[in-house]
Amino acid sequence: MSDLSAADFTLLQGAHLFAPEDRGICDVLLANGKIIAVDTAIPTDIIPDCTVIDLRGRILCPGFIDQHVHLIGGGGEAGPTTRTPEVTLSRLTEAGITTVVGLLGTDSVTRHPESLLAKTRALNEEGITAWMLTGAYHVPSPTITGSVEKDVALIDRVIGVKCAVSDHRSAAPGDYQLASMAAQSRVGGLLGGKPGVSVFHMGSSKKGLQPLYDILENSDVPMGKLLPTHVNRSEYLFDQALAFALKGGTIDITSGIPGPVTPAEGIARAVKAGVPLAQVTLSSDGNGSQPLFDAAGNLTGIGVAGFDSLLQTLHALVNDYGFTLTDALRPLTTSVATFLNLSGKGEILPGRDADLLVMTPELRIEQVYAHGKRMVVDGKACVKGTFE
Repeated sequence: MSDLSAADFTLLQGAHLFAPEDRGICDVLLANGKIIAVDTAIPTDIIPDCTVIDLRGRILCPGFIDQHVHLIGGGGEAGPTTRTPEVTLSRLTEAGITTVVGLLGTDSVTRHPESLLAKTRALNEEGITAWMLTGAYHVPSPTITGSVEKDVALIDRVIGVKCAVSDHRSAAPGDYQLASMAAQSRVGGLLGGKPGVSVFHMGSSKKGLQPLYDILENSDVPMGKLLPTHVNRSEYLFDQALAFALKGGTIDITSGIPGPVTPAEGIARAVKAGVPLAQVTLSSDGNGSQPLFDAAGNLTGIGVAGFDSLLQTLHALVNDYGFTLTDALRPLTTSVATFLNLSGKGEILPGRDADLLVMTPELRIEQVYAHGKRMVVDGKACVKGTFE
């Protein structure tokens, strides 16, 4: 039997709980980084020396899961000075992110999966949950062990692979190259007890989602292991993404892409078209570069993507598109957790990780808890990264 006297108990009292299901006014008891009880009224004296936090008038919901972040930076399309820096812990937590998946972008020459693994492990030590995808834009994929299958099967934080298709910056991989990559990720996942997903950066090429259909034609990888992202970057691509989702696939909408299909509009259109919210996820593409190209593919400008767009999309879904908060939360919580098979994440239930957001009725983030530890107070990080 565990030593309860050694546990650090926290009772969150009187919040309106969205788990993300609307549970009404509830108390939530935390200990050892886990949610151990959820009830309409938990006595304050149930555990001696329990920290009680009054959340009356506040909303309590799961922490955001952001599955597409350039943890060690991105960019470089206009030379070394345009390489974006590594992300800091506080930038993630202040945006409500308690679980993150890191990946590489265009630059796999001066950035490497090994460095990404080190950053991923560092963020776990600093207090949140971090995973990563091996690979980058190119195929064959840059890896740590020399094999996508081995990376996914053997390296603790690696849960899948990423590449780029339908983009002028991709390596123009052949059909069977892509199919082999996806199959390796799938088998690596089976061997390592991981999701074994393949994430595809989608560019603006008229090829659209055809490379993913070619994978399905040339392999036996299930559709549910393929994830096209940035699908709201064009009307043409978004229409293809809706068709892909209606066939049973999952699609990832990027909150950091303002249009032509805004992220909230994209989620609303998917639901209207009959796509279940369980097959729609939202990610930021945060800390990557935001390059602008002209029609000839020439770089005309560049910036750094932030994370505020996640919360802004949540606001827009509720305030502009009439979503319930429960449904607006799903693309950031349960949908992602289900796709990535993160069994401890995405819901406020006994036994799950104590990753929680406290918000005002206006949906402003006040507090953030990761593994039961308070990381943000009054909207500002109270726990900083090692070098902040």
